[in-house]
Amino acid sequence: MIGLLKEIRIHGRGGQGSVTASEFLAEAAFADGLYAQAFPMFGSERHGAPVTAYTRISDKPIRLRSQIYEPDYLIIQDASLFAGNDLLEGLKDGGLVVINTPRPASDFAIPDRFKVVTIAATDLALDMVGKPIINTIMVGAFAAASGEIHMDALAKSVRERYPGELGEKEVVAMQEAFDRVKGVRT
Repeated sequence: MIGLLKEIRIHGRGGQGSVTASEFLAEAAFADGLYAQAFPMFGSERHGAPVTAYTRISDKPIRLRSQIYEPDYLIIQDASLFAGNDLLEGLKDGGLVVINTPRPASDFAIPDRFKVVTIAATDLALDMVGKPIINTIMVGAFAAASGEIHMDALAKSVRERYPGELGEKEVVAMQEAFDRVKGVRT
């Protein structure tokens, strides 16, 4: 699992749950006995505006307090953000990119030195949860593709934030994303 500090950068739009996804990852890491940070960066706080959220996970205390410039992982919650933006900027060689899209990874001009996993998270959210909020689905896909986070810890975090029927739907959708990605793991 974690050997050193791992950094995750999440790109999305306001209303997609990017900040909450970052918090889910940090809470799950903490539940797994690791150290974690989660923090956002955004300009105008309107629905649909670009949002970047960050998560750090480590087996040792984290002293850094800066943005993440050289992530190990990227989670792209809206593939349209690739237009006019270098979302891959700073991604470490061998880094993983998880993209919300029904399109195959080969449709994206991403260099071979990176691993790419795609999942139709919006479609899955609409089908299973009834809303286009994709944060739990994306963290489930990330957990499967990276192996950095345990699903039990993620499910606990989701249930705490969304108790009752909504939380259970989110956990089922998250598990479905995990299972789909696990079947095609890169």
